[in-house]
Amino acid sequence: MTKAEIVNEVAKATGIEKATVQTVVEGFMESVKDSVCKGNPVYLRGFGSFIIKHRAQKTARNITKQTTLTIPAHDIPAFKPAKTFVNSVK
Repeated sequence: MTKAEIVNEVAKATGIEKATVQTVVEGFMESVKDSVCKGNPVYLRGFGSFIIKHRAQKTARNITKQTTLTIPAHDIPAFKPAKTFVNSVK
């Protein structure tokens, strides 16, 4: 499902104009992104959490060139679904 499809579904379900729903959806996504970028997880009860995961430094191999390189430690954004969400998908 794309952002446009989400906007259409919410607009249809609520009767609110698509332009307004578009602004709300984009505002929500920007708020989540800003919070996670600052290192603050976002918890949405019954849906899931947007968190930062730390990846340790590791050594990778380029098989074609027979070389190794070091990938530095870094943080990545991640989504962890809530148990109720996981159970509803099963």
